[in-house]
Amino acid sequence: MPGSTPLSSAPATLNETVAEVTQRIRERSAERRALYERRMADQHKRGVHRSELSCGNLAHGFAACSAQEKDSLKLMNSANLGIISSYNDMLSAHQPFETFPETIKAAARAMGSTAQFAGGVPAMCDGVTQGQPGMELSLFSRDLIAMAAAVGLSHNMFDAAIYLGVCDKIVPGLFISAARFGHLPAMFVPAGPMPSGLPNKEKARIRQLYAEGKVGREELLQAESDSYHSPGTCTFYGTANSNQLMMEVMGLHLPGTSFVNPGTEMREALTRYATEQTIRNTELGGEYRPFYKQIDERAIVNAVVGLLASGGSTNHTLHLIAMAAAAGITLNWDDFTDLSAVTPSIMKVYPNGQADINHFQAAGGMSYLFRELLGAGLLHGDIPTVFGTDLTAYTQEPFLEDGKVVWREGPENSLDEEVLRPVAAPFAATGGLTVMKGNLGRGVIKVSAVAEEHRVVEAPVKIFEDQNEMKAAFESGDLDRDVIVVVRFQGPKANGMPELHKLTPFLGVLQDRGFKVALVTDGRMSGASGKVPASIHMSPEALDGGPLAKLRDGDVVRLDANTGTLEAKVDAATWADRERVVANLDHYHVGLGRELFSGFRHLAMRGEEGAGSLGGFEADDLARQEGQILQEDA
Repeated sequence: MPGSTPLSSAPATLNETVAEVTQRIRERSAERRALYERRMADQHKRGVHRSELSCGNLAHGFAACSAQEKDSLKLMNSANLGIISSYNDMLSAHQPFETFPETIKAAARAMGSTAQFAGGVPAMCDGVTQGQPGMELSLFSRDLIAMAAAVGLSHNMFDAAIYLGVCDKIVPGLFISAARFGHLPAMFVPAGPMPSGLPNKEKARIRQLYAEGKVGREELLQAESDSYHSPGTCTFYGTANSNQLMMEVMGLHLPGTSFVNPGTEMREALTRYATEQTIRNTELGGEYRPFYKQIDERAIVNAVVGLLASGGSTNHTLHLIAMAAAAGITLNWDDFTDLSAVTPSIMKVYPNGQADINHFQAAGGMSYLFRELLGAGLLHGDIPTVFGTDLTAYTQEPFLEDGKVVWREGPENSLDEEVLRPVAAPFAATGGLTVMKGNLGRGVIKVSAVAEEHRVVEAPVKIFEDQNEMKAAFESGDLDRDVIVVVRFQGPKANGMPELHKLTPFLGVLQDRGFKVALVTDGRMSGASGKVPASIHMSPEALDGGPLAKLRDGDVVRLDANTGTLEAKVDAATWADRERVVANLDHYHVGLGRELFSGFRHLAMRGEEGAGSLGGFEADDLARQEGQILQEDA
């Protein structure tokens, strides 16, 4: 419970590299972070709740409330929580949120406070749009979610916000909004993963058989339906579940809440407790804990370390940069690489292994992960959390006693070392994430699931400018050789940077046939990327003057994941003189709403800048100020 002292011993001295990376982020971000904090403090002074509203404003704000709620809202001496939700009933991860607002409202009333549904945000699923035109809206939906949440909170009726979100772009978008409303306390409340279905190994086997034409669509659909079969998050360790782990490692979840299944007594009890704790965290609750005082460079470094130790989604090499920027913090890919070098891989969940996230939870879950990482000095244990403690209390996990949640120390040993291991005996010595660089630009590679013998590939390239073209090449036998597949013009400016998992089964088959195979793209792959080495998020993208546009079919490229090098083996003079290819991308920009996102594409930043369209926040302001000063001096 908040304020209690965990039974575990104090965390070890902070790892030297973790300390160094944190310090350089702090120094790099000093000016923009100071500006961010000043703005949040100014907003707090202007009023964090409805007392600033006129009588007419306030009457509109509570017109639909009950008489009891109106009385509470008039008095100004009780908290009013704003609920921002990603609920929809088509997507399994978000469907459980249907009932959460009523649970939250009832818990708030029991505390003498109120809660209002402030607004809904869109929630799209990459699993549904994979390989489809709708996927080209996916990355930019993160920015749209941040904006939609801002609209909901802009009424200034609220003393704190509760964010209901789970999946890929939703949580990063909600985080960005929480940062821009950083004067408010923020609580993130997940819905939890669905129960386990078809084993991941069997699902992968059937997908590959389908790619080879050995089973039909009926068998494939049955396997997929048996895998994704009920309300809750998908159980593999992709971006959605990486989100949940990172929120907890940053102290934005209650301890042990990330992977409790929906529809259970514990899930509902945790939602009630989260509401109660959010009220305690408000200024009126007496323990004011605004987001901007909770999330700093230490929390961001914790998120990176948690991601690396768990083998999480490479999408967060984009999202975390954008999330950090929203809080006035400048994070880059070199920070990921340096932290990866000292962060051991201690978690093995599909696609890095065969177990699912429920198995991870049963093996020791988050409390064991915290115990190991804190004990090794890899996490900042001194950060403030929504729980009312520092992070060392997160070695505890929740239990029910007479219908109420209590926290007890979690297991000191892993219950299954095939899934979760101690830092002293990891699956790998590093986090398996590396920046790739050379004359093709900069990208990132995740090698958690890539066998050592497949991490270096030197081969002629086969270039595609649309992922759908690869299927025909595969079926014709044109790829039955050592090959580096290049899929370019897939960046945020080109077409919104869709995920390219449609390629994965074909690449996997080629590798299984004994060929040396790799992928290079300025598009995305996520935590569901697998056994084939893939240098992704190449920056600058081909449309933005990137060197991928210089490549020609048959050029030999060397990808070395061990050294982080990616080079076209073309002599320097020829490479310098070679013109960049120009692609016709009109077919990407119309249909299924894609034309509505042209402004997002136009404003998109590079991958290493977060691939967003919202700008650099305080960094942009400081640059403009500096420009004005230089003009005045001139």
